Amino acid sequence: MAGMELLSDQGYRVDGRKAGELRKIRARMGVFAQADGSAYIEQGNTKALAVVYGPHEIRGSRSKMLHDRCVINCQYSMATFSTGERKRRPHGDRKSSEMTLHLKQTFEAAILTQLYPRSQIDIYVQILQADGGNYCTCVNAATLAVIDAGIPMRDYVCACSAGFIEDTPLADLSYVEEATGGPQLALALLPKSDQIALLEMNSRLHEDHLERVMEAVSKACKDVYTVLDQVVREHAQEVTTLLGDTTTA
Repeated sequence: MAGMELLSDQGYRVDGRKAGELRKIRARMGVFAQADGSAYIEQGNTKALAVVYGPHEIRGSRSKMLHDRCVINCQYSMATFSTGERKRRPHGDRKSSEMTLHLKQTFEAAILTQLYPRSQIDIYVQILQADGGNYCTCVNAATLAVIDAGIPMRDYVCACSAGFIEDTPLADLSYVEEATGGPQLALALLPKSDQIALLEMNSRLHEDHLERVMEAVSKACKDVYTVLDQVVREHAQEVTTLLGDTTTA
């Protein structure tokens, strides 16, 4: 990436966005009739699909059963065609295992697991096209799928990434910006309470800059919430209209 100007003198990024501006988000809920909940989301050129099953009885070994809450089972994978290089192991490599664990921790903090003791909820997320912010896009897709499944949550979980380039915090990093290797931070936030579900930073960042980057990424998460909430409201309106049409017919 040597020689590429990531931030112009006028404050514009490679793709024309301002420092704190999100990539365009498009999303749909209820894309699979067979699942209890499902959603498809695009954040810029990163595309993800999430499917939720449950709550249902524990499958397999009952030793993992929890008597006071449900088990959250997650799986993260990347489609073999999601990047320029073909992936041989779409969900068995170290990175996928790490992402799976992060998703599990994130949704254990958000779902009201105590309402479903001795049960299991499965969340499967797949990246169909990767262009930066994979974890964050997956969290946002899974949030919509969990809501579509009718599973109660403390709040939406909204995730976004941020970086620090040329003394400026940048929100919602693209692949080109991630590839610079600078400090990057991923935040999964419950926006109404400002509770952090997951916070990850992949390299050193001086504490003098941390507050500015945290402010930028928190604001970005709340901007994501505004978009996701609109998607949920529009979906609810569509479903209500369809049910009304069915009743009158």
